Amino acid sequence: MTVIAWIVEGTWPACVDAARTHAPEDAEIVLLHVSGHEIPGIAHGAFAGLLGRGHPERDPGTRLEHLAATSANRLLQDAADRLGRPCTRIERTGRVEQEVVVAAQGAELLIVARDGDRSRLGPRSLGPASRFVVDHAPCPVLLVWPESAPGLAGTPMPPPPPSEAGGDGHESGRDPGIDPRQSGG
Repeated sequence: MTVIAWIVEGTWPACVDAARTHAPEDAEIVLLHVSGHEIPGIAHGAFAGLLGRGHPERDPGTRLEHLAATSANRLLQDAADRLGRPCTRIERTGRVEQEVVVAAQGAELLIVARDGDRSRLGPRSLGPASRFVVDHAPCPVLLVWPESAPGLAGTPMPPPPPSEAGGDGHESGRDPGIDPRQSGG
């Protein structure tokens, strides 16, 4: 069994703890971190456009790529230390949500932490990338809260059941799209 824990700055401890709790002892645990390519790409483009291509050693995009790789390695090491059992560490670069979905091919479980509005329950507790991953993952997803889940106080109540009179929520029992004055009834 392969369990992938998506390691993201700020929410990774919850994913590691969930892997430690829910993955069987004989499972292969993969700690996955994905660095986006957008920011280094912008820096590369700005440097090439403004300063030309003559000095690649001064390209800030390259420096940002190195910083991202160093940060990812440190984060994956911290996650592996917290996990406290053998695991595989994978660092990918690209469009984050797509890289996570591709990495989950063949896995039996993907662990994802909520990264949106964590002050209340509901769909907004997922950011755009994690929403994409949850919607497109090729395997079951375990969705975890990075901290304690908020209470039910802010949860909207479901709509009332249809009324007894018409059975369809309309008291007259007639089709709401038909004006009774025009239908002869």
